[in-house]
Amino acid sequence: MSNNDFIEFFDGGKEPTLDSLGGKGASLVTMTAAGMPVPPGFVVNTAAFRAFMGAGLEDSIKAQLDGLDPEDIAAVDAASAAIRELITSRPVPADLREVTRAAYDALQARFDSEAPLAVRSSATAEDLPDASFAGQQDTYLWLTGFDSVGEHIRACWASLYTSRAILYRLKNNIPDDGLCMAVVVQKMVNAKTAGVAMTLDPTNGDRSKITVDASWGVGEMVVSGTVTPDNIQLDKVTLAVITEHIGDKHAEMIPDPATNTLVERDVPEERRTVRCLSNDELSAVAQLAKRAEKHYKSPQDIEWAIDADLPDGENLLLLQARPETVHSSKPAAPKASAGGYASSLGFGGVSSITASLSKIVS
Repeated sequence: MSNNDFIEFFDGGKEPTLDSLGGKGASLVTMTAAGMPVPPGFVVNTAAFRAFMGAGLEDSIKAQLDGLDPEDIAAVDAASAAIRELITSRPVPADLREVTRAAYDALQARFDSEAPLAVRSSATAEDLPDASFAGQQDTYLWLTGFDSVGEHIRACWASLYTSRAILYRLKNNIPDDGLCMAVVVQKMVNAKTAGVAMTLDPTNGDRSKITVDASWGVGEMVVSGTVTPDNIQLDKVTLAVITEHIGDKHAEMIPDPATNTLVERDVPEERRTVRCLSNDELSAVAQLAKRAEKHYKSPQDIEWAIDADLPDGENLLLLQARPETVHSSKPAAPKASAGGYASSLGFGGVSSITASLSKIVS
């Protein structure tokens, strides 16, 4: 599969840059090149965004943003809605649509039948060690057909101007000039289990630990706080379980064959009360997190999923890895006892790692 001016495949062989691919896109290309188990896909790069926007649209957006008061939430919401409508109603240039369609067809040619795809925003300012932009833009899951994928690429561009993103930039004096958005288009994982993992203890920054949150189905249920996931902490060296709490996991998001969409359904009582990862799967998740940390040479938080369609040993997939930003800039914390960790979590609601990583979207 070949790259072009607007499209860069994960395995296209081009050196990734943040300016071209955004944080998420650059990370996925980097992890693919490192041989990590990343579902295949491509990035609609920032050159495509610039080609779509054009001077006229940029001027209209600037007019909406000029003079906004971050304390006037109603005005920010109105500006956001107007800008997003400007973007989503603007036709995509024919040459850009053509190369995107060709990339879509090339990706689908890898599979026996048309595969559902995820379309994920990848802003150039996100996933940085000293920033908290992640999660401000949109992700769309289980999309089928090129028309739907193309529509949601444009929706990702528009999500650069969500109310939350506009407010963040206003309150932190971040200029809107030069903002750019890449968009990741990636094979969707039919996740039987998914979640997040951090290569430290999120309560105190102890880097001798790995902390895993896991629940049934697609990981969006975990990171949105819709369910209380299983929360397991392991020793980073031995991978021995230090503490574990079995979450309620009352619901899961899974594909519905009748509608070919993701649906939320109740989890049967007997599955709610058991850990959703086997010992081998838990060990594999921890090892994958360690591998990401070793590659990037810094504490990581990762998104992962276990694909129900793949055989054991090949079914653990890495969806994203990003630098941990809360504790990594501080000196390493002393080791905490297991009892101290358990009591500090306050196991009455969403686990600490989920609260810390609510920015992550599957």
